[in-house]
Amino acid sequence: MTSDIDAYLAALPDDQRTALQALRTQLRTLLPGHAEVMSYAMPGFRQPGPKGRMVAGYAAFARHLGLYPHSGSVIPQIDCTPFKTSKSGLLFTPAQPLPPDLVARIIALRQAEIAARGR
Repeated sequence: MTSDIDAYLAALPDDQRTALQALRTQLRTLLPGHAEVMSYAMPGFRQPGPKGRMVAGYAAFARHLGLYPHSGSVIPQIDCTPFKTSKSGLLFTPAQPLPPDLVARIIALRQAEIAARGR
């Protein structure tokens, strides 16, 4: 529910909240018709329908923020320099938000991966 996501964001420090609200807005634009949900204790977007797969989530931590495409194979395919990465996510800070083109590329690769596997 979006009220859960609104509460999650409201509990964050101002700089983290602002950065994640901007990312949320971009994800909404990139994923029209997708459901906003809480999954793995983080806000995210799920494909429409009862068997829709998670496309991406985002979260705040003590020292960083993260974008997680719910896949271990998407991030390793992309040059995410200068951002730190893990196998499953891209880490950033409010002072250095993710460029919109990088977010769009991650989402496009994740959607292609889901389409290739079938819903």
